[in-house]
Amino acid sequence: MYHTRHKGTHYEAGYKWGNLLFHNGNIISNQPTFSITKERNEFSKACLPIYQKYYPEILEEIRGIADGQRRSFEDLFTFLSSMYCFEFTNHCTCFAFKDKNNIILARNSDFLVSLEKLYMNCIYKLNEVYSFNGNTTAFVQMEDGINEHGLAIGLTFVYPKIRGAGFNAGMLVRYLLEKCKNTKEAIKHLKMLPIASQQVLIIADSYGDIASVECNNEKMHIVHPSKENDFVLATNDFYSDEMKQYNNLSIDDWKSNERYQVAYSALQQNKNRLSLNLAKNILCGKYGFMCQYDRKKDADTVWSVIYDTRNKKIYRAEGNPSRRAFKEDCRFKF
Repeated sequence: MYHTRHKGTHYEAGYKWGNLLFHNGNIISNQPTFSITKERNEFSKACLPIYQKYYPEILEEIRGIADGQRRSFEDLFTFLSSMYCFEFTNHCTCFAFKDKNNIILARNSDFLVSLEKLYMNCIYKLNEVYSFNGNTTAFVQMEDGINEHGLAIGLTFVYPKIRGAGFNAGMLVRYLLEKCKNTKEAIKHLKMLPIASQQVLIIADSYGDIASVECNNEKMHIVHPSKENDFVLATNDFYSDEMKQYNNLSIDDWKSNERYQVAYSALQQNKNRLSLNLAKNILCGKYGFMCQYDRKKDADTVWSVIYDTRNKKIYRAEGNPSRRAFKEDCRFKF
């Protein structure tokens, strides 16, 4: 996992990183997995005015990367804004709960082994937005993270059945980490923003306000922990009656339902014994299938992370958590 730090303006941070990659011979968006097609190009053109209105800073960062890479802003924006909105082999498990000592958001990121050297942990401390520590398979966008106020967010991708112009999953996480202090603010912003892709966002703040947000371009359904289920959980499907009509049942979802049932059962069985260790054990696959992929099929859990928002702690396994230990990341200053 690469470790990067970014500071200054969004443009300055983007240019510095893009220029570094250029001089190291790395050109972004050349991977065949993320080919730029005419359809994606047209889609990104429809998204551009939305980013200009709601998040012009991220466009400046993308422009900085493009300038540093000596390549087209339009191509790079197309590459980024269309992710999660078309076919995308990104799978994950995320859940959150609180006990008397901790407020936990835990997430496995499951992705392609062939690209694992590109995955990044980033510390962003940019001008006029909140700083954060986050993880990503696609730079700029974030899949999970925690910001200086103790707001933690993790996404689970739902295969696109519909899409529309707006923010994709990774851009939503990045925006919320930079703009919001707590779960209530994050939900308020989500209701305001046009959403492009299908996803579930698990959100937890330092006060113990926890939510699961199933959302796409047409609809949003929000769940908080209850007496029956004192946790929230997501894999790569919608589970609410309001949203399950949007699931695409014809694709390989990397055992999404099995992962969901394993985590659900473990959390229910241990509802009076919720703990940091329980979160680790679920992510490690000690309660059933969670990260036991066959790497020969180009699939694995490529990192696992636990955010304790109450105690402002970050624990990350950089690789499959059944083989790699969780280590505390103390570099980020809350």
